[in-house]
This record gives sequence, structure tokens and C-alpha cells, in this order.
Amino acid sequence: MAKILFQNGMVVDGTGAKPYQADVLVEGDRIVKIGKVTPDPSMEVIDAAGLAVAPGFIDTHSHSDLQILVDPEVKPKVMQGITTEILGQDGISMAPLPEQYISPWRKNLAGLDGDSDQVDYHYKDTAGYLKMIEGVKPGPNECYLVPHGNVRMEAMGLDNRQPTEVELEKMKEIVRREMENGAIGLSTGLIYMPCAYGETKEVVEMCKVVAEYDGRFVIHQRSEADTILDSMKEVIRIGKESGVKIHYSHFKVCGRKNWDKIDGMVQLLEEAEKEGIDVSYDQYPYVAGSTMLGVILPPWVHDGGTNKVIERLNDPELRKKMVYDIEHGIPGWDNFVDFAGLDNIYVTSVKTEKNKDAVGLSLTQLGELRQKDPYDATFDLLRDEENAVGMVDFYGTEDHVKLFMKRPEMNVCTDGLLGGKPHPRVYGAFPRVLGKYVREEKALTLEQAVYKMTGKPADAFNIKERGQIAEGNYADITVFNPDTVIDKGTFTDPAQYPEGIEYVMVNGVLEVSEGNHTGRRNGTVLRKKGKEVIK
Repeated sequence: MAKILFQNGMVVDGTGAKPYQADVLVEGDRIVKIGKVTPDPSMEVIDAAGLAVAPGFIDTHSHSDLQILVDPEVKPKVMQGITTEILGQDGISMAPLPEQYISPWRKNLAGLDGDSDQVDYHYKDTAGYLKMIEGVKPGPNECYLVPHGNVRMEAMGLDNRQPTEVELEKMKEIVRREMENGAIGLSTGLIYMPCAYGETKEVVEMCKVVAEYDGRFVIHQRSEADTILDSMKEVIRIGKESGVKIHYSHFKVCGRKNWDKIDGMVQLLEEAEKEGIDVSYDQYPYVAGSTMLGVILPPWVHDGGTNKVIERLNDPELRKKMVYDIEHGIPGWDNFVDFAGLDNIYVTSVKTEKNKDAVGLSLTQLGELRQKDPYDATFDLLRDEENAVGMVDFYGTEDHVKLFMKRPEMNVCTDGLLGGKPHPRVYGAFPRVLGKYVREEKALTLEQAVYKMTGKPADAFNIKERGQIAEGNYADITVFNPDTVIDKGTFTDPAQYPEGIEYVMVNGVLEVSEGNHTGRRNGTVLRKKGKEVIK
């Protein structure tokens, strides 16, 4: 077996403990020795003097679900030190996918994770999907959350209604099947269709199954804006009634008028902890978010799936109603135009060449380019692209980012969509924390930040033998220069690899060496078995 020695490095072990000087010896896919190691001819020696030797970073909110099958290196993640991703986010992903729903579901998913004719969508369930990932030999390790929307679709279709008792039992059976197939938990996105159609009871019942497996429930909550406090109370209620562990996705509050709710949000987190509810959340270190542009449409527009969306976008009278609802609001709906504004929402990806000129423009600029009202220009774009349009929206402040970053519940994520002109977090979320928030602003210590990238997410998701530099653990290792590490991507030029990430090892194989990708891929699928995630 190959032996690689990281010599003279500063070990930041992922536990939150102070860094210390030591050699780290890897043999095969394991860390076998930490301390003073005398090199011998059988070892490849890497001089890590002046560098931090850390566990490989764990991205708890990834959207590589389709990309991993098309381009399995996933270089934007590996080049920033990520060695494990958690797929299946926001309640809409690749599996399960019954044959009869392949066409409408591809359209529904396209704005978030993309679409590709290179992929065979006939894998049916999580077992089939994970087998496909193994078949392409991914760069990072991959975990999967069973998505609420896929479960609902298989059990009862895409209609906006509540499940019968028989259908609800079917949903629970599907969740159980997919947990047995290796999923590490359940996700939902309660602003995305068809998840948004589900009421609290529906989610509680599914989460009861997840709790039996000691899995985690990952939630894009119903509101991150006007009704965020009620939304958080719903999530905490789900945890209390089901016994499941809770993980809020991309925790934040959107819109200036909602900034006064932050104290209440923190109070709810602390009350949940006092009640014994296990709560964690992830965060990307930017003041702008990213999702599919279709979320700006009122919820009723999405009833019945993408084909119905296109029909409604073709109806001039319904367009007037859409504009009225966006301008005047609908109770319980996160209105992105309200809290960001047309001039702070930017198109990041489209499906066809026809509308490539829209990428990089705000919705206001799109209207100017098309010489029409920005709403009509946006509706035309969504119609012509069959809703497969990505966006970036600006919503918050740096002070809020740092406040939530320092909380004990927080771990780092990317939550980046990989198509078109992406959010810069796809390329730089983790180096940005290390460079901007550790070195420059000292919002976190180095050991705190590394813990929030490694040991903390590993503990939250029961990922065993990873997330710490420890003898016997898998050799997922990221070596970086704490004096130079920084993200490089911007919102106008996002596709730039970071500086200062020198070596990235996945299961004992160097995928990045001296800051360059080696072309090697050694990731695997991490499946849940009982109460642990194993290789």
C-alpha cells in the first residue's frame, strides 16, 4: 500500500483543540500515525512546514446531484478542500424517481440541479442512484438525503392537496425503504413544489421514520423572511413531535424589514436546546443567496408542475394576477422580489443558447435589454426556458453573517448551484471562511473554523471515522496555507479556484497536489447502516 507522509505540518485536528506540530502518516486509505515519523524510502514525503493539516472539509448542503454523474471530478468542490458532500437537499433531488414521472420531474429539478441527456434517469430509487454514482467513481465522497418532494411524488403525484391516510402511510414506507437503501436522513424545501403543499403533520410522520434510524431532518424552512419566527416554531415542533434531529439549511433572515427578528430567532434556538431538541444549521459566508428563479412566482403558479407553470405564464390575465400577488404579497409566502427587489435578483443560468444574454443581468436590466416591463421579461424567460433558470439574490449584511457564524449550531456549507454563472460560493465558501473571517476579521479562531468544517458536520450527520485527524480514521485530508488561503470568485466572475489550498486527499489519494488538480478520483458513496454512516 502507498505511504504518504505529511511532515512538519501544523495539525488542526477538527475537534476544536489548539493546533499542534506533528507529522501525519497515511498508509492506504487510513491515517496510521500522528507524531514524529522518521521517513523511509517507501514513503512519499510532503513538506507541510508552514501549512495547516486538517481533516477534509464536509459540505453539508451540496447541489452536485446531477453534476456528479456528468463530471464526477466536481473540481469546484475538491479544489476548495471539500472531500465529502451531502446531496439530496431542499426536498427535490434525483431519487426516488418512478418511471412515469421522469419527464415532469426533470423539468421541476432543472432550475436547481440542472438537466442532462447524458444521464440515464431510469434508476428508480436511491439504491439505483447511489450505484450510478459509484459507477462513475466520484472525486469527493457522497452522502444522500431522501427528498420529501420525491417521496410525495411517488406516493401521490404532484397535485396540491393533502395525502389520504393510505398515501401518508405510503410516504412513510418510501422513507423507510430509502433509509434502508443508504440515505442518511430526510430533506425538505417548504418553498419548493411539491414539498410546499405538505402540512406539518405530513412532515412529522415521515420524520418519525427517520428518527428510528437516528437520521437527521434537513429543512429549507417555510419562511426565511416575514414569517420566519412562526416557521422556526414549526420546525421545532416537528423535532419535538417526531424525535428527529433538526438541521436548518442555509440559516439566515432575508430583507431589511425582518432584521429585527434576529433576537427572536436566537431565542428559539436556545429554547429548543433547553427542551432537549438536537438542532444544528449550516451557513454559507455571503450576503447573497442562490436558487431557481421560479421561486419569485406565487405558489399557486406551480400547482401541477412545470407544464402548468408554462401554461399560466402564457396567459396574459394570469400574468397580471402574478404581478399583483408579487407586489401586494400573499400570507405565508417568501416573496423574493419584496425582500431583494428586481434590481438585486440576477440571472445566473439558462438552458438554451437563445437566452444566454440574460445571464449576469438583474431582472431590471433584463427588462431594459428586452425593452419591456421587467416582470414580462422575466415571465418570458421562465416560460421559454421551461423554468430552468438560476438566480442570485442579495438580502443581508456582513454583521448578520458573522453573528450566525459564531453560534454553536453552525457549520459551513456551499449550497451552490453548478450551472451557468454560479454563485461564487460554489468555488470558495470554505476558503472564504478561513481567509476573510479567520485571518482578516478574526470572527473565529482557526481551530473553531476547521471544527465547523469537519468535526461538527461529521458529528451532526453521524459520519464516522472522518472529520478528525486521528489514527485509524480514513485519510480525508486538506492541507492549506493559513497565511494565504482565500476565495477568488466574485459575483461577476465566480468560476475561480481559491488560493492557498495546497493538497487535498480523499481516502488516501491526492486529488490536489501543490494547488493543482491531479486528475485522480477516489471518492465513494457513504451509506447509512443502522445508526452510523459507513464506507
